[in-house]
Amino acid sequence: MRVEPGYWERRTASLPSQRPAVKIEPRPIPQMEVFMRALTLLLCTAATVISADANAQNGNSDGTPNAVLIRGAKIFTGCSPDLLEGQDVFVAGNLISRIGPDLEPPEFATIIDADGRVLMPGLIDAHWHGVFATATIPQLAATNEGYWNLQTAVAQRDTLYRGFTTVRDAGGPMFDIVRATNEGLIEGPRVFPAGPVISQTAGHQDFRMTKDVPATPDKLHPLETSDMFYIADGVPEVLRRVRENLMQGATQIKLTAGGGVTSSYDPIHTKQFTNAELEAAVEAAENWGTYVMTHAINDEAVNHSLDAGVKSIEHGQMATRETLQRMKNEGAWLSMQPFLDDEDAPALNDFQKAKYQFVTDGTDFVYRTAKELGVKIAFGTDTLFSADLARRQGAQLAKLQNWFTPYEALKMATCDNAELLALSGELTPYPLGPLGVIEEGAYADMILVDGNPLENLDLVSDPETNFDIIMKDGVIYKNTLE
Repeated sequence: MRVEPGYWERRTASLPSQRPAVKIEPRPIPQMEVFMRALTLLLCTAATVISADANAQNGNSDGTPNAVLIRGAKIFTGCSPDLLEGQDVFVAGNLISRIGPDLEPPEFATIIDADGRVLMPGLIDAHWHGVFATATIPQLAATNEGYWNLQTAVAQRDTLYRGFTTVRDAGGPMFDIVRATNEGLIEGPRVFPAGPVISQTAGHQDFRMTKDVPATPDKLHPLETSDMFYIADGVPEVLRRVRENLMQGATQIKLTAGGGVTSSYDPIHTKQFTNAELEAAVEAAENWGTYVMTHAINDEAVNHSLDAGVKSIEHGQMATRETLQRMKNEGAWLSMQPFLDDEDAPALNDFQKAKYQFVTDGTDFVYRTAKELGVKIAFGTDTLFSADLARRQGAQLAKLQNWFTPYEALKMATCDNAELLALSGELTPYPLGPLGVIEEGAYADMILVDGNPLENLDLVSDPETNFDIIMKDGVIYKNTLE
């Protein structure tokens, strides 16, 4: 089991030197209670064993602790434009232990000579859909959870090997994938899961057929019971679905607050959910110490979300200057994607193309205005239903140079995105250190780049060629220097 530095010292220091005697009166224990206690003990023991097995990957096969020393790199910390030179980085277990000149590692450490390459934090995609990124709609419609999980495991592995060591999953049946990743059963980035997107009837995430309505509360659609999405109408249903996602391990909550492109029933201009419904979702999330992110493209939907206290606006390409100023004033995040009418435009039908035009028309204005006003901007890709587009995950990041310097874009995809993820508070699955930075005590998620991405952002477009080392959680997944 991994524990944070000083844990046992604090733990033992808090123990009392003596315990007062307590007289406990025995009572008969019902047979069912005996069974439930035994079952609880069994489940807890199994969870402990699973956790221990998952954490074992941070040691070597010969029993020695994981230790890596990276020498001679130019360090981009994620939060500063200045490269650190003449410093070594020593990784112990899954954390960055020391940064300094001429560090002396233990004998069993792996030594990597960076030879002047740039060492940077692993990339973060703040709007990812692991299940939907590479699977086509016909594939999803013709298969079930077993196939989805297998295909998603491959998609997640490929994501990690593109240098994205963390993703915020913005909706889908990802809880089993998260567990399998954290246990070491599959390779992939860290995941902050939202769980099934919560949509109103006829909202952006309502992918039922018209023949499936009228619906009744006691008859859920198969795509709902398989966690593809949840339909909720009215405050009680919204509260139930939010709490069910939190029960399953959501680190933040996703709702649809306005019209979308790929959906079938909602024009782009629509607002979705009532004020009371959105406010209920925000309150339920805040009661657990986390926040709500909303799909909101049109300006009315953005303001509708802000009225309810939503912290992260997904998309927002139709936001006005006044609305962006409001976001700045209220500290809300603009989680936007560089959607343009270019080679990365998705395949759409005529109804969807008309809606997509509103998105691409607003991308340039919103990026430029948000940057001018100092809005908090996150980077994400929102790749859907295309393995070809998923392979261009890094190219989407490089596209930000239309509006930002390489440093601003890289900071957005590391340091800034990590700040957004931190809004999950104590629900974070990764509490031992910060993400998105190279500093002592941070998680050892790093990329060694053959070249300087602060001068040439296009390097991130071709990770297979330009990323010599990819490390996540102190484990080296790719090393072309051997």
